[in-house]
Amino acid sequence: MATQELEALQYIRYEANDAIGYITLNRPEKRNALSSELVTELKHAFEYAENDPHCKVVVLRAEGPAFCAGADLAYIQELQNFGYTDNLADSTHLMQLFHQIYTLKKIVIAQVQGHALAGGCGLATLCDFSFAVPEAKFGYTEVKIGFLPAIVSVFLLRKIGEARTKQLLLTGEVFSAEKAAAYNLINEVVPAEQLADHVHRFARKLCVENSGQSMEITKEMIARIPELPLEESLRYAARLNAEARGSEDCRRGISAFLNKEKITWN
Repeated sequence: MATQELEALQYIRYEANDAIGYITLNRPEKRNALSSELVTELKHAFEYAENDPHCKVVVLRAEGPAFCAGADLAYIQELQNFGYTDNLADSTHLMQLFHQIYTLKKIVIAQVQGHALAGGCGLATLCDFSFAVPEAKFGYTEVKIGFLPAIVSVFLLRKIGEARTKQLLLTGEVFSAEKAAAYNLINEVVPAEQLADHVHRFARKLCVENSGQSMEITKEMIARIPELPLEESLRYAARLNAEARGSEDCRRGISAFLNKEKITWN
């Protein structure tokens, strides 16, 4: 994606500072609700961040009082006129975004400053790390309007298991940030006035203390191993282990460790 295309985005902002790429949902008047256009722009922004040499870790954040309120009301009304083919294409569009974030080569951190509901809850909780303010409400509320939390279910079953996924998806309950942390959907609840600084410090810690190559491969490994049979997963892990030993990052890290030198990765 070219820089001029990035600057032309209407609903998303992107900037990179201190090796952190910030993707900001910028549709506060609509509570950053998901539309086909916003999903398209998010896909473009994540693609840009993945290939941006000035970005090592990605932060997903939002403007306004809400993080993301789920699907846009006008968009929901438009769905009433869709046939199966159009609905499948649209559903695939969102599926591609969720898969893109889950498999992105760089770590993605959600900075949740407000409510994250339905598709917005999925967006906030499938990131690698998520931090939220105490006031934020979460919920996969699709069943309350006769819809399905279909795509997010794939990731929730991996992340929190069948019992908790059933509880959250079948009830459609709206719950607090504290409960989200207790359910292992988010990592930590942070006071609103500290959230931005907390996320920045956490992202910088990853940038400075960890090898980007190692984080990329570890993230891929965590995503792939659950789908493999035991023996195949062990062979896969052993192969990655062997390959890592020959990498420049590993040689550099081991050399610094043996020489008792502090290593800074960016």
